[in-house]
Amino acid sequence: MTHARQHLTRVVAHRGASEDAPEHTLAAYRKAIEDGADALECDVRLTADGHLVCVHDRRVNRTSNGRGAVSALELSDLAALDFGSWKTRDAAGGPRVEEPDWEHRPEDREATSVLTLERLLELVADAGRRVELAIETKHPTRWAGQVEERLLVLLKRFGLDAPVSREDSPVRVMSFSARSLHRVRAASPTLPTVYLMQFVTPRLRDGRLPEGADIAGPSIRILRSHPAYIERLKRTGRQVHVWTVNEPADVDLCVSLGVDAIITNRPRAVLDRLGR
Repeated sequence: MTHARQHLTRVVAHRGASEDAPEHTLAAYRKAIEDGADALECDVRLTADGHLVCVHDRRVNRTSNGRGAVSALELSDLAALDFGSWKTRDAAGGPRVEEPDWEHRPEDREATSVLTLERLLELVADAGRRVELAIETKHPTRWAGQVEERLLVLLKRFGLDAPVSREDSPVRVMSFSARSLHRVRAASPTLPTVYLMQFVTPRLRDGRLPEGADIAGPSIRILRSHPAYIERLKRTGRQVHVWTVNEPADVDLCVSLGVDAIITNRPRAVLDRLGR
């Protein structure tokens, strides 16, 4: 079933089209763009030699054939690892009946090598249409505020660090760390920020967000358990970006509550559900 929508709910590819291809790889982001995603989501961590790379976990053990903390490895160490073959094994051994659209090709090293944020920004710039980017800073980390410093330097190189207005910006910075967002706001007042939440603390239940945060980023569990909180956020004029939404019933719930962006591992399926 599809639905006609008056309110445009943007579809954000969580770590790329990460159900079909290995998360945070060029293959996953290319697939998300092909699928028609409005935006791409990525997590960023700082390597030992100062490069921002798109890796979710503190350690590379789960998503590569290597071991160790991202912050303790140099980019050349990460570039030697395979970030793709685990997905083929996962698909083959998992409960899915259909094979993923993506196929691991060892000869295409770039598609499944560690992805730098710089390379992802290049991909977005060459997409041929507007593709937004939601960048999540991961904390705590040994590098603390250097993450935001390096991020803003890189965004400046692409002319994305100081948009004319928050509404027009193709980039937003997200974090569970209010301090991270405060650093971004102090350095770049017009760059939009999203405060991610696993639960709602008592002081934020009235719809307020920490200083430096523009947009609410609640989990889908919050929507299911506390829909009135989402209505409260909307009444205060806040945008709401929800993670991680993969099931049709949850997509419908997001739409019924006026959610502005759905962050999903399945961008094509969600677009289909939205009738797009």
